[in-house]
Amino acid sequence: VVSVASAAAAAAAATAKGTSAGSGATTMGGSGEGGVWPRMDEMDRNLIKIALPCIANFAINPLIGAVDLFWVNRMGTALAVAGQAAANQVFNSAFWLVSFLPSVTATMVARANADGDTEEVQDAVCQALVVGALVAVVGWGLIFAAPDRILSSVLKDGAPALEYARPYLLVRSFAFLPNLTSLIGYSAFRGVLDTVTPMKISAFANLFNAVLDPILIFPLGLGVTGAALATLAAEVISAFCFMKILLKRELVRWSKLARMPKWSKLEPLLKGGLALQLRNFALNLTFLGVTRVTQSIDGTGVSAAAHALAIQTFQVGGIVLLGLSTVAQTVIPNEMIERVDKSTGERRGGKRAARAVSDRLMGWGFILGTVLGALQVAIMPFLLKSSPLEEVRDAARLPSLLASAYQIINGLVFIGEGVMVGTGSFLQLSLSTLVATAATLQALRTFPAKFGITGVWMSFGIFNALRLAGVWLHQTRNGPLAPRNLDKTE
Repeated sequence: VVSVASAAAAAAAATAKGTSAGSGATTMGGSGEGGVWPRMDEMDRNLIKIALPCIANFAINPLIGAVDLFWVNRMGTALAVAGQAAANQVFNSAFWLVSFLPSVTATMVARANADGDTEEVQDAVCQALVVGALVAVVGWGLIFAAPDRILSSVLKDGAPALEYARPYLLVRSFAFLPNLTSLIGYSAFRGVLDTVTPMKISAFANLFNAVLDPILIFPLGLGVTGAALATLAAEVISAFCFMKILLKRELVRWSKLARMPKWSKLEPLLKGGLALQLRNFALNLTFLGVTRVTQSIDGTGVSAAAHALAIQTFQVGGIVLLGLSTVAQTVIPNEMIERVDKSTGERRGGKRAARAVSDRLMGWGFILGTVLGALQVAIMPFLLKSSPLEEVRDAARLPSLLASAYQIINGLVFIGEGVMVGTGSFLQLSLSTLVATAATLQALRTFPAKFGITGVWMSFGIFNALRLAGVWLHQTRNGPLAPRNLDKTE
């Protein structure tokens, strides 16, 4: 595995037009009069160039998730799907509690790279990797020591799906460190506006997952544990490739990884991280609540399996919108820094230019959200066929339609929240998410009892509608790029 990963890292480094630390960055071509709707001008061309690899990278993981779901479904028991879904949600929730590291790292790297500061770029990446390694060890230990206790957050005591969830979660717990390493590496490359290299690494690593899934699940008879082992192998390969190329591009240095960062260097990371941590807590409280309610609707696993199918439907369009969200997180802090083009002497960037880019991204979000929602409805019959169980397909049909309709809102929410991360508005983003979570948890007490699994997805609608209200407030009232705040800075 290591030798194959080394070859893949070398290939990605050789073929991608990478950016080394502190090399500076170009602007998106934004101006104060950029306009909301796409017009295929310089700004759109630059955004598309950065966005397409991001979207492709986001597409890979859900596609591999769909492969996992396909093969686990072929085991012929809804409980296997329910157990894997429960364990995945617990692992993802535990993991994403520390996901502030990639988000804050990308913003810090983008600002340092725009200033051409090599040392600051390296410091930002290295300190995130050091803190991430410490956190990963703690996360792995907690999951490995008490899997049943952790699974109790989504499964009732003695739930039939626990038989499948426990071994899957134990294997996935070993992915804490490689997964976090890969995400920090991805954020580092995004910060220097190289979105091609992460896409190539992710595609190569996840190819192993797709190949290993059927082999480990069936011929070797490992079932859902085999699916977890295939995923773990892909994550180890990915982490190895990222580290090798980060070192080659001088985005990290061994000397900085071998020592604890100074407090003055850690402070911005931890301050931004603590604010985002509140958001991650709220998000995962919502998703754990959803999973627990879904698992408790019936004991057969049908509702949980239907929910997994609806999630797969959502991810068809969600991956594109999430990709654009990461673009916003990257280009906005880069665009906010005003600088002079050495070749023309023209001043570019600044807050008004960043506002123009933000408006254009929101226009793209609305259009793509509408188109992708319609696409999901069109291909939904094919997605539902991934389950051989008719009762699961029937239960998933209406939630899948709701998931498609919500993409119109999601296009604005995901990009708007990406802008909030890019401007460093971490606390406001967290408070907005917390309000949405409180309302969603209340809805989960009411709607599923009346409407079953459809009620769970109705609660999702409340969640995203309130997050959209938070985006509106940030962009029109109290964000640094809000019109009245731009006027105050002039």
